[in-house]
Amino acid sequence: MSISFTMTEGRPAPIGATFDGDGVNFAIFSENATRMILCLFDHEDNEIVQIEMPERDGDVWHGYISGLRPGQRYGYRAHGPFAPEEGHRFNPAKLLMDPYAKRLTKHPEWNDALMGYPVDHEDKDLIADPRDSAPFMPRSVVEDPSFSWGSDRRLHTPIQQSIIYEAHVKGLTMKRKDVDDPGTFLAMSSDPMLEYLTDLGITAIELLPAQAFLTDHFLHEKGLTNYWGYQTFGFFAPEPKYMAWHQIDEFQQMVARFHSAGIEVIMDVVYNHTCEGSELGPTLSFRGLDNASYYRLMPDNPRYYVNDTGTGNTVNVDHPMVLRMIMDSLRYWVQVMHVDGFRFDLCSTLGRVDEGGFDRGAAFFDAIRQDPILSDVKLIAEPWDIGPGGYQLGAFPPPFMEWNDKYRDTVRRFWRGDASEAPALADRLTGSALQFDHSGRPATASVNLLTAHDGFTLMDTVSYTKKHNEANGENGADGHGENYSDNLGVEGETDDEEVIAARAQRRRNMMATLMLSQGTPMILAGDELGNSQQGNNNAYSQDNEISWIDWEAFDPDFHDFTRMMIHFRKTHPLVRQKLFLHSHERAVDGFEDLFWWRPDGQPMSDGDWQDPELRCIAMELRMASGTPHYAETEMATFVIFNAGDAIEMTVPEAPEGTHWEWRIDTDGDAGEKGEVGSSIDVAAQSVAVLVLGSDAA
Repeated sequence: MSISFTMTEGRPAPIGATFDGDGVNFAIFSENATRMILCLFDHEDNEIVQIEMPERDGDVWHGYISGLRPGQRYGYRAHGPFAPEEGHRFNPAKLLMDPYAKRLTKHPEWNDALMGYPVDHEDKDLIADPRDSAPFMPRSVVEDPSFSWGSDRRLHTPIQQSIIYEAHVKGLTMKRKDVDDPGTFLAMSSDPMLEYLTDLGITAIELLPAQAFLTDHFLHEKGLTNYWGYQTFGFFAPEPKYMAWHQIDEFQQMVARFHSAGIEVIMDVVYNHTCEGSELGPTLSFRGLDNASYYRLMPDNPRYYVNDTGTGNTVNVDHPMVLRMIMDSLRYWVQVMHVDGFRFDLCSTLGRVDEGGFDRGAAFFDAIRQDPILSDVKLIAEPWDIGPGGYQLGAFPPPFMEWNDKYRDTVRRFWRGDASEAPALADRLTGSALQFDHSGRPATASVNLLTAHDGFTLMDTVSYTKKHNEANGENGADGHGENYSDNLGVEGETDDEEVIAARAQRRRNMMATLMLSQGTPMILAGDELGNSQQGNNNAYSQDNEISWIDWEAFDPDFHDFTRMMIHFRKTHPLVRQKLFLHSHERAVDGFEDLFWWRPDGQPMSDGDWQDPELRCIAMELRMASGTPHYAETEMATFVIFNAGDAIEMTVPEAPEGTHWEWRIDTDGDAGEKGEVGSSIDVAAQSVAVLVLGSDAA
């Protein structure tokens, strides 16, 4: 079929490059451009034609070219004022990526021509740079994203049954010797990985950023890379280096294979900022298309950007067309790629309005909540940013869940032996009700975590007292300064058997605590097998063996313990209830479903809770008041968390016809303990779990 490259009117919707079987409709938003030029490229990336977009409906430029097919490479050049002090940075010398591009050919290659200004000029970004950036830019690619899904559907795993596993696409498999194309979407969903994850008991995998992203210039200059991926370049395009064959259906295949194994896919997404950075960053897409619309600019000097994200810019979610892009992106990943949910990086930023204040009724949240597609997937907020009042744990509207850093810090401090941590642990064990028990939110709204990608691994939490980030090249200035960690006597690796045993015990205690807490548990990939980052608590730039999971260092004992705790959680509904539990102070209609006991068998008093040396707490769980008749039920569970010395614990009286059975003991083999009497001896630094058995059994 011959192509004349004659552009006709086309349509303003959908935005992006859309193949209809006969040709391609191009539509792109820019409120302030004066001309919009479509650039077409051949497969050797030579620019073969520039075509002015013939139509503009409102702020959408559009046109149609008959005969174009999927695989066509393209980009844009936008004309308009270059007036940084007024917020405009148009520069037609710069080839711009389509924000709606479904695939990119590569990453930008760092060169001064990517900058919209001459980097050596004394006026810096106030002067337009005339150099063509096309030789260093990727091409957007027309795609037909249709895929033979067969019977594949979203799994809709009830959140109270979910076990989330946070994993890096590349890092999870780079050191696996039994997978093809390690470090890719296909490797992540290979048979060995699916067998491993299903055997462990994982129900959802949370991918670190898998949308196309950029390595920062300062990292490039150091010979480092953006490993984590929190510098998004394309909100619709999969990350190029994760595709073994450069085909977007590799992502779709991955999702389908995860679903076939009963595992949901949650994407970590970054809509709060882009990779273009501050006013001194490159002009790659959004800045050159319409800087004043895509970004929040300083009201008194729009040459500069609001920087609530710490990355140099903040996406202007208040603009209806920018919000539309985000909603379109989210729906694309759900409807076309079949993902099951999202974790929103720096989600507080998305709830800022006007002068920057957080509002749980902001347009972003309202748009999602009213959307029949997006409101039906799992939504997880990272509830903070660096802007004013940025920490918003518990403030997000339903159906959002939230990463709970208070849970992480409390569990670490309690098991480290810090004073006055027992009351805080009690709150974390029961779903952090102070933060989440409002507005009809369930106890599952708290995403409980011991570790995450940003921070120590679980092994490093018990092996290092301070961070060791020398490899990052920032003289130790990066990463959290306080990790509430404890090396248990030796900094780093050791062959001291007592220290090794103490570290193993501490990890068992912490993992048991996670799996016995109300809320939604999340495990960092590799924690279950003893993975270490050698004390680096900010490995964002380490695309190497520091970050890649070391499968050869596999700890079979702790892996088996983690698997056992996951199985216990799945088979005992008392520890994963959707409704909040209420002790006598907050009992509903006089119904108590939560009891706190002293070692002598008496209820905990206010004075007991106020004792700073309290190191042991014991809770008896019942089914929450209001549990529907059709829900899974269980009579009672008794759990002791002892971060102090060995202690004799009186056991609550069992209901008639039942007895207590000692099911879990992090200090030894609980399977041999069985039925218990009126008291038990709880080892120092341990967790003990008792469940009810029937006398008739």
